[in-house]
Amino acid sequence: MTTPRPIAGTAALEKSDSDHSTGGPETAKREDVATPFSPEDEARLTKRVLLKMDTRILPILSLLFLCSFLDRTNVGNAKIIGLEKDLAISNTQYNRGLAVFYATYIASELPSNLLLKKITPRVWLPLLTVVWGIVTMCLGFVRSFGSFFAVRAVLGLAEGGLLPGMVLYLSGLYTRQEMAVRIGVFYTAASLSGAFGGLLARGLSAIGPRGGLEGWRWIFIMEGVITVVAGVIAYFFLPTSVATASYLTQEERDFAQLRLQGKIGAAGGDERFNPVLEREEKFKWSEVRRGILNLQVWLTATAYFAILSGLYSFGLFLPTIINDLKITSNANESQLWSVIPYAVATPVTVAVAFASDRLKLRGVIMLFTLLIAIVGYAVIGNVPSPNVRFGMTCLMAVGMYSSVPCILVWNSNNSAGHYKRATTSALQLAVANCGGFVATFAYPSVDGPLYHKGHSIILGLLVYAWLAILTNVFWCIKINKDKARGKYDHHAGSGDDRDPMFKMIL
Repeated sequence: MTTPRPIAGTAALEKSDSDHSTGGPETAKREDVATPFSPEDEARLTKRVLLKMDTRILPILSLLFLCSFLDRTNVGNAKIIGLEKDLAISNTQYNRGLAVFYATYIASELPSNLLLKKITPRVWLPLLTVVWGIVTMCLGFVRSFGSFFAVRAVLGLAEGGLLPGMVLYLSGLYTRQEMAVRIGVFYTAASLSGAFGGLLARGLSAIGPRGGLEGWRWIFIMEGVITVVAGVIAYFFLPTSVATASYLTQEERDFAQLRLQGKIGAAGGDERFNPVLEREEKFKWSEVRRGILNLQVWLTATAYFAILSGLYSFGLFLPTIINDLKITSNANESQLWSVIPYAVATPVTVAVAFASDRLKLRGVIMLFTLLIAIVGYAVIGNVPSPNVRFGMTCLMAVGMYSSVPCILVWNSNNSAGHYKRATTSALQLAVANCGGFVATFAYPSVDGPLYHKGHSIILGLLVYAWLAILTNVFWCIKINKDKARGKYDHHAGSGDDRDPMFKMIL
């Protein structure tokens, strides 16, 4: 086996960066860059680098995202065991408390992503986690609608930057064809939060009444403590980038950077950016504007809005829906039944994400997964049988959760340049999270137990999502054909997604 020469690898990397920054020939023909690694070395180092990143980064991000969804949806569990009664608030006031969370959550996403590079992911993501964990604990001490409303608003402000920050962070660590399964892994934490959240809520609520605090208050207090601990752990384990990852050797760091440039192995010619140039990239409003005016981000953002309208309403109201189905005899047992749809969705989400990476397809995969959710919503609002309706909740969870990694990765895959990708990632999520407003008001208690109106709203939105995804697939095909015909040749050497060598993923 050929012994790799790390110093030569670094030199090749630096030479490439210099040529790229001046628009030299290395930019136009990345596959011509010589590397000191034999095919055997490339395969060995790829496995080693990915294993180290997967085992050190993904568990931490999964933990943070699990805490995020727990702290976002635990209010639904608290509601059915006494929150409204003890605070003396109406269902409308409760819904307002849910809605204000999404208002501040959405407002914080783009500013947070623009700050991420300056403050560094290693500091910013754990800091956000600790702050929203403390705020979640405060929910356990609210005494009126006013304090409930105010704390929910602050919670959204603190939590909003996490998901766009994680997507942007991962896009600087993995190649395009490796992203979906990684996002799928940590996004299954959202599915697990639905399963684990119901069990945890039942256990934590059993603490009360104690210390003058009702059982539902202990859900917020203890889950907030768990989140703060998770944030502290993340600070000590997350690297800022592959270039500074302490768990990689110098050889592995050089190799990882070459991989991200598409100069190594199977990734050759298929990557989207130069990691060194992205670290040095200065903020420009023109890049923010380029992201905002991108048609793809609006198609994927509005499709994701439709999906999240279903996901958020699903998480907030599933315990109530199961309770109204009268499958169980009391509210505590309905918490346990709510585990099942999430447990079914978790392995399917990972499998779909894996297939998406292997096939290098995003939108095309979603055209099939969304149909599963569409069938579920079409049936559940129109069939009176409790058993059939509960079965449909499993289809709804599978179809929506398995679509999310694809749509999150798709937008990031097709954006290049740090600040453009930061803008498109945050903008997509800002628009999508408006689905929280739909979720908040789509399922009023008076519509139970069938909730025909709410299910019909989400069904219509999912049909729109399917059409938007189909449109974006054809738009990406058009861009790739235009590049093949030379219509983008004047952008050669730009180092971003306008480069004719940059191919859009379908």
